Amino acid sequence: MNGDKKSLSIPVAIIVAGALVAFGIYMSGKGTTTAKPSIADQINNPAENLDTIKPIQPTDHVLGNPKSPIVIVEYSDTECPFCKQFHTTLHDLMLAYPNKIAWVFRYFPVHKKSVNEATAQECVASLGGNDAFWKFTDSVFAATNSNDSLDPAMLPQLAAQAGVDTNAFNTCMSANATKYAAQINQDLKDVVGAGARGTPYSVVFAGGQKVPISQGALPLDAMKNVIDIVLKNS
Repeated sequence: MNGDKKSLSIPVAIIVAGALVAFGIYMSGKGTTTAKPSIADQINNPAENLDTIKPIQPTDHVLGNPKSPIVIVEYSDTECPFCKQFHTTLHDLMLAYPNKIAWVFRYFPVHKKSVNEATAQECVASLGGNDAFWKFTDSVFAATNSNDSLDPAMLPQLAAQAGVDTNAFNTCMSANATKYAAQINQDLKDVVGAGARGTPYSVVFAGGQKVPISQGALPLDAMKNVIDIVLKNS
């Protein structure tokens, strides 16, 4: 599966423009009896079943206040070049909207090494907590050139930089691969069940609505427009 490359089949400018117009139509239109067209209909994407995309769960890794008015649930792959780009975009978005957004990181492994790296993320979280998870995840994205290019021997080093004991990390990696594979595979099952066709895939939770950002790594300005529309209509 190489869904991250499929997102390039339509010009980015057209995708972004269509998504934003559709998002505005979807989130506005209050007080009218006309049925609101879905985003999927507006941008000619297949219908998506977002029932499998759950709100924040106890096992989730969350950056920001979980009770923020907007929650972005992102399904990502640490070896996906578009995910690497979007990871920076979401950090910038969080800075642009302090106390407005919570960011949930979930797994959408489509590259060979990404499952092992996801296991490493879970080990770091179990040993060092949420802050260590995000430091480690940032470091993995910074260190890899994507497309299965990160040397697995670097993972213990990056874990140590995140504040986790190297020996404990190595033990966790050896002992818990099967345990964490179940969680990682559940994320994959959920996002594929929702109709995702490429990485990254995100869903915005706001005002009781679930809105898919299925075009992948939207640029910062496009994401700001989405957030502005949500805040205005929530």
